[in-house]
Amino acid sequence: MNQIRKHTFEAVSLLTAENGMLDVTLIPAVNQPDWIIPSGLILSVDSYDERIWTYLWQQQEVAVFHLLPRNQTPDKLIVLEGNTAVHRLALQTTGELRHLKVRISDVKDAELPERYVSVARSNSEDNMVKDDGFDLYQQNTSDEVGAENIKQNMAEEHFRENVIISYLFQTITIDDIPYLVPDLDKIAHQLVDLDS
Repeated sequence: MNQIRKHTFEAVSLLTAENGMLDVTLIPAVNQPDWIIPSGLILSVDSYDERIWTYLWQQQEVAVFHLLPRNQTPDKLIVLEGNTAVHRLALQTTGELRHLKVRISDVKDAELPERYVSVARSNSEDNMVKDDGFDLYQQNTSDEVGAENIKQNMAEEHFRENVIISYLFQTITIDDIPYLVPDLDKIAHQLVDLDS
């Protein structure tokens, strides 16, 4: 009969200084908490001081999501990996990125602070009234096509860059500082679908 050998793997070996830690990057945002994303998703950080909607990165067109108002000049683009090459996206912002190692246990779910809620509501109302002259929200509801347009525009409203009260964002705190965790997959899919 063969001798039974004790395995060398023990659960205690999982408890190292590196385990339970997240390597994250804080991306500055205006009128909302800074975004927090896994550092491993960042493909490049490029200087760019013009507001754009698509960015040519390594011969691929990447949709751009803005983290600052239209009247503010950006200074960088952060290209992020997506589920597919088509669903990569870039974030346009200004300010310095910060890198952190955070214990998972230090990340707490939270409500969006009231100062950001009021800004988001105001932005949402402004978007409904005026959308840069495109009249997206003034639809003819007398026919089926008009009703379908309203449904599409309601979906777009939830995706507006300056409206952070939506299913696309989760608020967390680390050391009592609020951050937004974006659903990058959903944002990328929305950008690609709207661009099509």
